[in-house]
Amino acid sequence: MKIVADPNIPYIRDAFGPLGEIALVPGRQMNADAVRDADILLVRSVTPVNAALLDGSRVKFVATATIGFDHVDTTYLAGRGIEFATAAGSNANSVAEYIFAATLELAHRKNFRLRGKTLGVVGVGNVGSKVVRYAEALGLRVLPNDPPRQRVEKLPHFVPLDRIIAEADIITLHVPLTKTGPDATRHLLDPHRLARRPLLLNSSRGAVLDNKALLSAQLAGLALDVWEGEPNLLPGLLEKVDLGTPHIAGYSFDGKVNGTRMIYEAACRCSGFVPAWKPQLPPPPVPQIEATVVPGEDDEDVLRRVIRQVYDINADDAALRKVGSAGFDKLRADYPVRREFFNTALSLRGAGDGLRAKFAALGFRC
Repeated sequence: MKIVADPNIPYIRDAFGPLGEIALVPGRQMNADAVRDADILLVRSVTPVNAALLDGSRVKFVATATIGFDHVDTTYLAGRGIEFATAAGSNANSVAEYIFAATLELAHRKNFRLRGKTLGVVGVGNVGSKVVRYAEALGLRVLPNDPPRQRVEKLPHFVPLDRIIAEADIITLHVPLTKTGPDATRHLLDPHRLARRPLLLNSSRGAVLDNKALLSAQLAGLALDVWEGEPNLLPGLLEKVDLGTPHIAGYSFDGKVNGTRMIYEAACRCSGFVPAWKPQLPPPPVPQIEATVVPGEDDEDVLRRVIRQVYDINADDAALRKVGSAGFDKLRADYPVRREFFNTALSLRGAGDGLRAKFAALGFRC
């Protein structure tokens, strides 16, 4: 078989090499000529997969190594009898860790504490459910919103979006991009309607927020990992945001390798192979941290200080501000290894049981 793959999918040759011949094509350069004689196509979110790409090809299996798939015309694939797989949930923990790195940093800059604040979580799927769990462990009051789940599960603690707009001090978005239907999420929130001038975070899809409206919105703080029209950022928006990163919330190495594993296993099922590849990850850059809690030091300051040693979100922000739109894709392609919190053993001196429990809830091995 011939396999055409985005080179930003890690371990692609190790995993898929035994299945066939591999051709690596950068995601934004994939076109009909590149995939015409492929049997398997492996993409990330930057490649639109549709009739323009696949008409006339012999592709019989497509997988995206991402949790979202709004870049894939699934109706077209089904009509052609092309099997499709995603890596749903693969990087959910990575995104949740990003959200709390960002939220703790914004709270520090704005000089307030998270505990006792109200967090609105819009979209409570693989990512949002982890955000809810971490938020509750850190002492936030959580308002979860997910209309598709609510219709099916009738969850008594879920709330309508209007209540989040009225009550939330912090809002974080974890929805797919859908443009039609009762649950359409394009331009889901009008930032001018947000009653409490909240902190607003978007790590889902850029077009979930009207980026032009963000330019004039009055917010307590704004963190964007995704951008409408990326890699081309709306002029002036990067200067407006407090934290801006190049669509890397889910880019932990653990999450990306999970994605490779999931699409590899799906390709094996489709092709009749028995999965044999098991990823062997290298040691983490920060295997251990020793931290001393200063008497009177607030738990959130300790959390932020330790998290920055594992993942410094300010470095991603600074890198994007340095290069802007012109270097957006390169920052993603050359993203440094970032490991999730569970890879780090944490030794805390002078910490109470409450702080230890918070670190453990976030995944650290205390």
